[in-house]
Order: sequence, then structure tokens, then C-alpha cells
Amino acid sequence: MDGDPLFKYESELFKQGHALVAGVDEAGRGPLAGPVVAGAVILPADFFCEGLNDSKKLTAALRDKIFTRLVDDDRVDYGVGIVGSGQIDQLNILGATFEAMRNALSQLKQNPEYVLVDGKMQIPDVEIRQRAIVGGDGLSGSIAAASIIAKVTRDRMMQDFHRQYPEYGFDRHKGYGTRQHMAMLETHGTCPIHRKSFAPCRGKRS
Repeated sequence: MDGDPLFKYESELFKQGHALVAGVDEAGRGPLAGPVVAGAVILPADFFCEGLNDSKKLTAALRDKIFTRLVDDDRVDYGVGIVGSGQIDQLNILGATFEAMRNALSQLKQNPEYVLVDGKMQIPDVEIRQRAIVGGDGLSGSIAAASIIAKVTRDRMMQDFHRQYPEYGFDRHKGYGTRQHMAMLETHGTCPIHRKSFAPCRGKRS
């Protein structure tokens, strides 16, 4: 990691004596359907993975390849937090995102000494030192790894939901408010995984 610009934040923390640094990111804040999923990842100090970057900048094939590399490496400690549409409607999407992040951290085998989180806000109710990094999934290797864990996990869940509710095309748009998805909402109304509190779903028949 040392000298790799993608691990600048981690290298600084290692030099300060923080051996276990977790990156945290989420996938699925914006869609109209499906869960919000968070990933938390602690990488070993000598970790290297070609192509590691913000999940949004990678092809689906490369995301899957790096996901497999991460989960198959016994030295990589990762956790996943999933909050479904019903809880999103109860908490609001920001509260649900933070809940997913806390859940992901709780799934780690080791207790991180420091957390790097993507975005402008630190995770509330987490008693670990944190740093929020805007655009962190492209600036921190740990956050990038967490973004890939979250994104691939969520995309695979949406593929499963597509098999349950094929009329909505979840395999293509993953729940985002595309023109096709909006048309299907008008035709079919909402299904159980739609976020009823989101404006395009509000008042639609189910």
C-alpha cells in the first residue's frame, strides 16, 4: 500500500499506529426499489489488487472479478449490512444507510481502530474514530473495496428479485428510476420491494 495513491489515507493511519483500518461504503441509496447495502472492509497492509477502484467506474465483469478476489482472500476481513425497503420507509434513506453501515461494521471479525467512510458525514452511534471522505470510493482503497462488496451484493439481490417480479425489469435497472421502471410502475403499481415513501412510488396501487 505504501506509495500507492489509492491507499494514501490508509498509509497515513498505519504510520500513526492504527493497524486495523476499515473502509465503509454503500450501494442503493437512490433506487425506488430494493435494499440499501453497505460494505465494510479491512485490507491487509500489503494488499494489492489490479483494477481496484470506485465500483461505479468498473465494468460489471471487473467488479465481479475483484469481488471474488476480496471474498476469497482469507486475509481480507469484510462485512455486509442490508436494510430492506420496509425499514427504509420507516427510518428514511439516510437513517437506513447509516443502519446498514453499522450492521456491516458489526459483521467484521476484527474490531477496526479507525473507519474511513465515503461521503460528507460520519456514521452516528459508532464509537470508533472516523473520517468522512467525499468521493472516498475513488480516493481510498479500503472504501473502494467496500463499494465493490456493497454494489455486487446488491446487484445480485436485484437479480434474485427480478426472478420474483419479472415484470419490472429489475435485472436491467436494479431498481433505479429509469424510464422503463417508471412505465412499469404506472402499469403494475408497486411490488413488495418498492420504497413506498419515495415520491414516484407514493400513492401507487400495490
